[in-house]
Amino acid sequence: MSSQLVTATSKNPLYSVPKAWICIFLLLAGCSNGQDQPNTTVFENVTAQSGIDFEYTFGDNSYENIMESSGSGISILDYDQDGFYDIYLLNGTYLEGISRPDGKDNLNSTNKLFRNNGDGTFSDVSRQAGVDNSQWSMAAGVADFDADGDTDIYLANYGPNVFYLNNGDGTFSDVTKKLALEGPQTLNGFTKWSVSVAFMDYNQDRLTDIVVGNFLAFDPDHRSTPDPSIMPHPSEYNGQATLLYEQQQDGTFKEVTEGSGLFFPESKCMGLTAFDVDDDGDLDIFQSNDHQPNFLFQNAGNYFEEVGVLSGVAVNSEGSATGSMHGTIGDVNGDGLVDILVTDLKYGSLYRNTGGGIFQDITFASGIGSHFKGIGGWAAALFDFDNDGDLDIFSANGTAEELILQPPLLLENDGNGRFHNIGKKSGSYFQEKHSGRGAAVLDYDNDGDMDVIVSHIEPGAGAALLQNQVENGNHWVGLTLLEPKDGSSIVGTKVILTAGDEIFVRVSQGSTGYLSSSDPRLHFGLGKHHLIERIEVHWTNGEKDIIKNIMSDQYLSIKKGFGIKKQ
Repeated sequence: MSSQLVTATSKNPLYSVPKAWICIFLLLAGCSNGQDQPNTTVFENVTAQSGIDFEYTFGDNSYENIMESSGSGISILDYDQDGFYDIYLLNGTYLEGISRPDGKDNLNSTNKLFRNNGDGTFSDVSRQAGVDNSQWSMAAGVADFDADGDTDIYLANYGPNVFYLNNGDGTFSDVTKKLALEGPQTLNGFTKWSVSVAFMDYNQDRLTDIVVGNFLAFDPDHRSTPDPSIMPHPSEYNGQATLLYEQQQDGTFKEVTEGSGLFFPESKCMGLTAFDVDDDGDLDIFQSNDHQPNFLFQNAGNYFEEVGVLSGVAVNSEGSATGSMHGTIGDVNGDGLVDILVTDLKYGSLYRNTGGGIFQDITFASGIGSHFKGIGGWAAALFDFDNDGDLDIFSANGTAEELILQPPLLLENDGNGRFHNIGKKSGSYFQEKHSGRGAAVLDYDNDGDMDVIVSHIEPGAGAALLQNQVENGNHWVGLTLLEPKDGSSIVGTKVILTAGDEIFVRVSQGSTGYLSSSDPRLHFGLGKHHLIERIEVHWTNGEKDIIKNIMSDQYLSIKKGFGIKKQ
């Protein structure tokens, strides 16, 4: 298929001049010997000059319950369709009966939408856009649920959830009640606490459905039985069920959890990841749970079967159910199969996909176990920061029960799926300690390399925007998958790209890390390949587009329906 099937998006002329080389001795792509590399600025903290002045609040000036320790997330979207990706930062607030009286000044804290101005700066447009929600928000699912060409927002809150419909003019309307998506007032006897949103067409009726992950039945009056002076452990609370909302023909949603195989009323979900685990043509769900075995829900049509233990992803390498945060997916070893990285409060887990829905724990064989041990991982990203063709890892870290700061991690992939920590040599941010929670990656300046945005919960820290400074001559391509007009969702769409003798795989995701959603464009680092011989787009309804002979170093938009070939 010729290149007429894609629409090229020109790079921002403001960034058309390459950035100055920081040092001729930059990090070598594919370094496998673990030797120290020269100090260089891989990521520069540009928060101050960017105009992002967000500061997270957890309700008061104390740090004494699990709500305050959980933090909130970040979602990336181009809400106004101008080609520059915007940042939506979620916030906590003062809650009567939960927060201490000294937190009443936080009653006016809201979520913040920062519009990308296209010149490296951002403007707070929360109020004029109509998304300055003042509830306690955890995560924001972002997707074009109605296939009208713009991105909508679904807020997962402590209390009623909120659905913002994009009006297409830079504003949003609250249509939650119309769509029946507030959720129940209580689950398991206490206020509903939603923490994750996964958009997916679970039953392949070409209508986007929504799965909402709920955390635990938080009792603000509960005090820890072993020691009333410390924060109660998650195991001391009951759980709250994940809920499945099926979209109806009239555009409203119906909660259909019972009978779907997803109903586990005592589960404590922290993250949902929807993708085709077993390559059978439908979307499955990985659910990371807090101090419970993780779930893997295998789609069997209109019903899910929980196969976490059978698939090998239920517990860590010691057989323990830890405080799992989220299942972040990517092909870490270049074999064409999608692996799962699970951050947690112990040392995390990396599950290698061996095919057919079976996974092998390679946490310590890959090197990540020793890097994560003892720091507490929250939001993580599998991304190619140096465009050398393999996926590296960023992780925002911190302890849970106490507000103890920890160093963030930047782990470089050696090309074979083994990781080395290069953070401390990669910029001032990585030489500091924080209590990070939400994090996302994005190319905010459209220069072809991925930047990082992190939310912290320590007082006064705010958010941090880290600009990628790597200049090594490697090539890249970015793909925007356009929502089909037939209503079928792009979430779970797999793209297989061939350049030279290498194959690269990416999967379109709505939720990419703990409480967070990264840049929805599929970013491929290509190393020294400047020609892409073949792009295969495997849409979630079984159709496939094939595009041939595309040059690198550009963003492309791909619309389903050209050169469709039935599988």
